[in-house]
Amino acid sequence: MNKLKTTICAACTLMFLTTGTTLADSGNFAGPYIGLTGLAAGVAVDGAATESVGNVGTDKVTAGKATWAGGVEAGYALPLGSLFLLDIGASYVSGEAKLEHYGENTSARKNVSFKADEFITFYIAPTLALSDTSSLYVKVGLSEADTGTTGDITEPGDLRGETWAVGTRTVLDSGIFIRTEAGYTEYNGISAGGASASSNQSGAISNTTMYSAEPTIAYGQVSLGFRF
Repeated sequence: MNKLKTTICAACTLMFLTTGTTLADSGNFAGPYIGLTGLAAGVAVDGAATESVGNVGTDKVTAGKATWAGGVEAGYALPLGSLFLLDIGASYVSGEAKLEHYGENTSARKNVSFKADEFITFYIAPTLALSDTSSLYVKVGLSEADTGTTGDITEPGDLRGETWAVGTRTVLDSGIFIRTEAGYTEYNGISAGGASASSNQSGAISNTTMYSAEPTIAYGQVSLGFRF
């Protein structure tokens, strides 16, 4: 994650250093656009289960998983002079991230999971035109995702977080463009508790048991789209 943050900072520095030396036209990238996105994501989740039954303490879980997903994006690139643009848009990714916790206490075995899907990001991306066909951008976004659970636990609130990314965009004369991007999203923590008054029944989880998770997603993506 630190390497990615360093890359984003380096991209910002490059955008400032190349100002005044680049011979390009931001108008080649301006206007509305739509695109299809394919991405590879690594999902890291720090989770914990605190079972307040007898002498059972806190069980911390760290899960990591790589996954593929697809989505769509749409936005508008507004020119701010001959070299700079402000790209404003939104993206939707249909995918799923899941954390499973399998714990054990003195009365019964427990099996619960958190699920996140329907990922939506609203973003702005300051963009520098490097040439008549290529540009470099840094993206900042607000991201949301739906959550769900399995097992005898309460439903948590939806995920919300911040997305940071760096990427390039190449636009052809026909209006077709290719975008490559690397970034990460840090979500707020979510928590849920047992839904039953006791854990005496099979599959029941006492309301004294708490589960929590803090997801982070690092991703790389390629988009193919059209600028109108």
